[in-house]
Amino acid sequence: MSLTTASRSAAGRSTTPPGGGPRRRKRPLLGTNPFGLLLSAPYLIFVLAVFAYPLVFAFWMSFHDYYFAAPGAQVDRPFVGLENFREVLADPAIIRSFGNVGTFLLINVPLTVVLSLVLATALNKAVRFRTFLRVSYYVPYVTASVAVVGVWIFLFSGNGLVNQILGPLAPEPAWLINETWAMPTIAIFVTWKGLGFFILLYLAALQNVSEELYEAAATDGAGKIRMFFSVTVPGVRPATVLVLLLSTVTGANLFTEPYLLTGGGGPNGASSSPVLMMYQRGIEQGSPDTAAAIGVILVIGVLILAFVQRKLAGGDES
Repeated sequence: MSLTTASRSAAGRSTTPPGGGPRRRKRPLLGTNPFGLLLSAPYLIFVLAVFAYPLVFAFWMSFHDYYFAAPGAQVDRPFVGLENFREVLADPAIIRSFGNVGTFLLINVPLTVVLSLVLATALNKAVRFRTFLRVSYYVPYVTASVAVVGVWIFLFSGNGLVNQILGPLAPEPAWLINETWAMPTIAIFVTWKGLGFFILLYLAALQNVSEELYEAAATDGAGKIRMFFSVTVPGVRPATVLVLLLSTVTGANLFTEPYLLTGGGGPNGASSSPVLMMYQRGIEQGSPDTAAAIGVILVIGVLILAFVQRKLAGGDES
């Protein structure tokens, strides 16, 4: 037997256990990088304390006759099954709030995706005042809603600048006290305020689109519009899925804007939202169990909508 054959035979015997088959290494209890787990532990604790626990507790509340009591008081909170959900689904005001947020999403989400992608594509080019424009779009996002709401109330009031420009075309009554235009006006406001954040997401995604693709498209005779739809849009698809998800979650949690712009869901509940109804029922009216049922329905609806969006936008391919 040669030296090479003997060494191969010895190597084969040393790696094969007596019971046959390859020997499996035991995985460490804390993973292969316990230091990384240690660094992520504070955020994990934060998520569990701020998001997971309240969600589980709200789910429990929605199936019980729950009401606020003094700290330390022992009160009976019996299980009522689906009674809270029946009460929610039988309330026209709550049903209307879900319809209102649906209208909001139909306006806000497409506007957010289209405007942020178009503006990000323009800002990604070598244009004059590019830094100034990037900062200008981002300033409304970092500005408190309370600070800019007053400006919008002035612009869209009966004697505001918008009505003065439109003249006889302005709606009557004015935008924010008009049952037809109150929610679309809020949707435009939220789109304008959050646009800077989504532009930054698309700007980051555009850095990963290879310039060779644009050069190849230009060689084939494609114009700017053709390159936008054939190269840019497919290239930023993962960012589009993220923008769709974030804008949907933001819209579903709509509270501050209708609370400030229309005085808490006015006129006649035309701009109320499920989260606003949760606040009114749970805090103002002392029915946290009903508010929890609204929240559970909202979470389920958002999960379904996000799943559909991910499938339609091709998120599984990203």
